[in-house]
Amino acid sequence: MGIEKSKIAVLCNYELLPERVGGMDAFFWEFDKKCKEANIEVDWFFPNGATHGDYQLWTIKYNTSKSIESFFLETLAQPETDYTHIITHFLELCTPFFKQVKQLSKATMIAVDHNPRPLEGYPVIKRIKKRIKGLLYSRYIDLFIGVSEYTVKELLKDFGKQILPKTQVIYNGIDIQEIETRITRAIEKPTFLTASHLRHSKGIQDLIHAVAILPETIKKELKIDVFGDGPYKMELESLVSVLKLEHCFNFKGSTAQLKSLYGNYDYMLQPTYMECFSLSILESLAANVPVITTNVGGNEEAITNNENGYIFEAANIKQLSDLLQEIYLGNKIITKNTRNLIEDRFTIDKMVINYLKLLS
Repeated sequence: MGIEKSKIAVLCNYELLPERVGGMDAFFWEFDKKCKEANIEVDWFFPNGATHGDYQLWTIKYNTSKSIESFFLETLAQPETDYTHIITHFLELCTPFFKQVKQLSKATMIAVDHNPRPLEGYPVIKRIKKRIKGLLYSRYIDLFIGVSEYTVKELLKDFGKQILPKTQVIYNGIDIQEIETRITRAIEKPTFLTASHLRHSKGIQDLIHAVAILPETIKKELKIDVFGDGPYKMELESLVSVLKLEHCFNFKGSTAQLKSLYGNYDYMLQPTYMECFSLSILESLAANVPVITTNVGGNEEAITNNENGYIFEAANIKQLSDLLQEIYLGNKIITKNTRNLIEDRFTIDKMVINYLKLLS
């Protein structure tokens, strides 16, 4: 599958950190492996170098003193540089950079959008600026990839309907072989985890407030393990302390072993305000752990309410609290094996195959 002796460039504004190895790292490793098998050479451009995991086998191109865009343009200007395809991940879309690339290369330009949008949408001025950028620079992008149907809708909203003929969805996928599966699920007094980067937009503060208004009998027993780290951690810990909920919340920090830990719990909580298509939701479902999450982004493309999880309105603390109470008391329970959906639709193998098809 692939083009004989083809060479592609993949630009990822994604810092490579050994303490934060996630689903995208697994995708990059598998994609590179399959490209080599298809006789496709890949030049990878990241903000930094790395030697953990499969990165130790690569020669990563980077310059820490320059942006990926400016460094890549310098590389592209070299006479021996010739690519058939250029793929961008986590780069701002519809900027002058894409026009500059097209002036230097005849490569097919593929831009992947992983970016979640604010709950209330962008401010008016930013929306106008994005629409202008779409009119000026969308013509230099040959294909827009959204990681969910939600993302494609937002791309059209951002840059204009003229990009519709060249938009496509490729869902994120995960390596299910690495995820241990929970066999049984408690009906009453289930266990909970949340796995998230700790920033305001992830809504963990809403979860804390939701627990605070639960009946005292439940609060005395309820335990929620919080995996992850981030700039909002101190505020969250302070809120837990102010509301006297230290016995309910256990901040466990980041861990590279999370995939083996999902199966220790009955439900995952993700009260996020903004999401494109969450890999942690997929990982939890693959562990046969239903997800309680909000109606934002691509969440409802993976979660069907009352089947493999529960959906509540983002920022609705009372609704979340009521839902927690019903689940904890055993009045609501998910009996379905949630792993089946992931095996059918959201594996990393499917994701890689779909990206390789773009190169044929």
